[in-house]
Amino acid sequence: MADESLSSLAVSRPLTPLVPSCSFQTSAVSRDKDMAAKFIGAGATTVGVAGSGAGIGTVFGSFIIGYARNASLKQQLFSYAILGFVLWEALGLFCLMVACLILFAM
Repeated sequence: MADESLSSLAVSRPLTPLVPSCSFQTSAVSRDKDMAAKFIGAGATTVGVAGSGAGIGTVFGSFIIGYARNASLKQQLFSYAILGFVLWEALGLFCLMVACLILFAM
């Protein structure tokens, strides 16, 4: 009696050929792995945005220290600080752009 109930619960599936057909289909498991890889890659690239914020803080912190030591160089130090800010901000924007490309273009 127990064997009959187990055999009635088994679902019969059609046998799939060893050679795949012309249409390519991905399984749900491989799509889940692909999505997980996308999210991990996008998260890893956004770490650069945090690094950009730390770099900008370092640039302006150094500007304040330099200005406190020698106030007569304010204009030259400020131009260097703006240049450093632009370079660090560009790095952060590039990291954000790559994260968006990973998520939405691939």
